[in-house]
Amino acid sequence: MPDSNGRARRLKALIIKEFYQAVRDPSSILICVVLPLILLFLYGFGVSLDMNHLRIGLVLEDSSPDAQSFAKALTDSRFFDVTIARHRNAFQEDIVKGTIRGIVVIPAYFSEFRKRQDMIAPIQVIADGSEPNTANFVQNYVQAAWANWLQQEAISSDLKGLSLINLQTRFWYNEQLESRFFLIPGSMAITMTLIGTLLTALVVAREWERGTMEALMATPVTIFELLVGKLVPYFLLGMGSMFLTTLFAILVYHIPLRGSIIVLAIVTGVFLISALSVGLLISTLTRNQFVAAQAAIVAAFLPGFILSGFLFEISSMPLPIRMLTYLIPARYFVSCLQTIFLVGNIWPLILFNLLYMLVFGIVLFAITARKTAKRLD
Repeated sequence: MPDSNGRARRLKALIIKEFYQAVRDPSSILICVVLPLILLFLYGFGVSLDMNHLRIGLVLEDSSPDAQSFAKALTDSRFFDVTIARHRNAFQEDIVKGTIRGIVVIPAYFSEFRKRQDMIAPIQVIADGSEPNTANFVQNYVQAAWANWLQQEAISSDLKGLSLINLQTRFWYNEQLESRFFLIPGSMAITMTLIGTLLTALVVAREWERGTMEALMATPVTIFELLVGKLVPYFLLGMGSMFLTTLFAILVYHIPLRGSIIVLAIVTGVFLISALSVGLLISTLTRNQFVAAQAAIVAAFLPGFILSGFLFEISSMPLPIRMLTYLIPARYFVSCLQTIFLVGNIWPLILFNLLYMLVFGIVLFAITARKTAKRLD
């Protein structure tokens, strides 16, 4: 019993000491408060998958009413910024420079489509293939504009041979198809990965550089007490940072939170265990703040950014890379956050991801405890 009380007092003293040290350290405040807001601002306004106002050139070789009407449909679309010319040579230099992303040619025989039965669009789309995704957007948007225009013409002119279809489309979970609705929750996961790893990556390394680790080694503090004493304060700081970014996402970006805030806190807490453990392991192995910070970015931030499914679809990756993503805790955190924000408390998915993150956290903490020894060599 006395030994148990002694461990409890030592652990409490370590937690209080580390908490005061973290609060008094300007770098910790910058990492917990300033860095997440900057990253969330950059991700929210700087990263977007919405292709609006694509710059295209429109070659209007036909001056018939039909050609003029379809040209107006393109210029009125919110997806295009249209520049009109009479010959395609006027846009060749622009598409080479990249100032426009495609050329739409309305040929001189455009109005003859009414005489045909197949209603195939007699237009040509030339897209800049140096950016394949943008080229596909240009092609698909022009096809959609043609289909919409043809539908309107059929209604107003009663075109014969055209089968009118009343198509009603519904989009679940992200009704406006705003890319930021799933990018912001994903970016919060990447931000927490960087913050959680950096917070603890600098801790033990700083102790070694300042020479205070030797004093700790001379005390009865055990390795477990040492690690937990350093983990708990930064865990609380990480939770506070997550609360701040969640508030920012809801109030500034108007991201819906359809799940429970309690479930969000549980998921964040489990993920922080693994992120903080990675940072502790790095700081234990490096014993240098600069090296620890660089290792934290390479070992946690970059894999989380690339392999978590935040920006790049995992299913489109090669099989070896897809298998590697299962070792990235951020993958499960991104899935949980997007589910909680956009869908709600889907327990089969959340519990599956929670289990994986918890296993990662326990394994990493055990490895850190094993690598940390009370000796100076």
